[in-house]
Amino acid sequence: MKHLILGLCFLAYTVSAMAATAKDVSYKSGEYTVQAVLYTPQGKGPFPALVVIHEWWGLNDWVKEQASKLADEGYVTIAVDLYRGKVATTPDTAQQLMRDVSDERADRDLHMAVEFLKSQAEVKKDRIGAIGWCMGGGYALDVALQEPSLAADVINYGELEADPGDLKKIKAPILGLFGGQDRSIPQSDVNKFAQQLKSFGKNVDVHIYPEAGRAFENPNNTVGYRKDDAADAWKRTVEFLAANLKK
Repeated sequence: MKHLILGLCFLAYTVSAMAATAKDVSYKSGEYTVQAVLYTPQGKGPFPALVVIHEWWGLNDWVKEQASKLADEGYVTIAVDLYRGKVATTPDTAQQLMRDVSDERADRDLHMAVEFLKSQAEVKKDRIGAIGWCMGGGYALDVALQEPSLAADVINYGELEADPGDLKKIKAPILGLFGGQDRSIPQSDVNKFAQQLKSFGKNVDVHIYPEAGRAFENPNNTVGYRKDDAADAWKRTVEFLAANLKK
């Protein structure tokens, strides 16, 4: 369960200069309406696309910044709000918001985000991927499990709880980025996950940063942010997505 991982994924306040066009959008998910921010690259489409999944804090500025940066790399990105407009500013609130979202509801919201992207004229329907951090990294794995048409999936220190039999369903190439000092996700679990996928003939690339803990990519994690590891993780992400979504 996503709710079992309560490691720190830090709140962000900084916003980059956004070259991509951003607009608020919404779509139906069962009886609910999901809010999101859609970022469209400069230039002429159609473009590959990404579902961007937030940490346990909610859809805050740091996650929006990542979605914008990815749009600057040439992807239509949709930053989904799984918390229905709420954003946490304290760990206690973040934990409660996370617990209030069932995996079933979140997975449905993310499935409909994929469907929303497919409905957009500027999106290449067969070149859609997903990326998430912390709680969102675990949900990024869920997207790979439930979307046979997914073309790429990036898991940033997300929970890897999945039945080995379910892993056989994955069609998308997987990039996993983890901290060796992250006590919530032991290296043994990461290695087992990668070995299982490889045994099924899946395309998986997992990298563990030995000295990094949880949320090492977020500069607002003043204790655990690791600038060089974060830069390397971003480089790997950009190269992986380009190789799988721009081919």
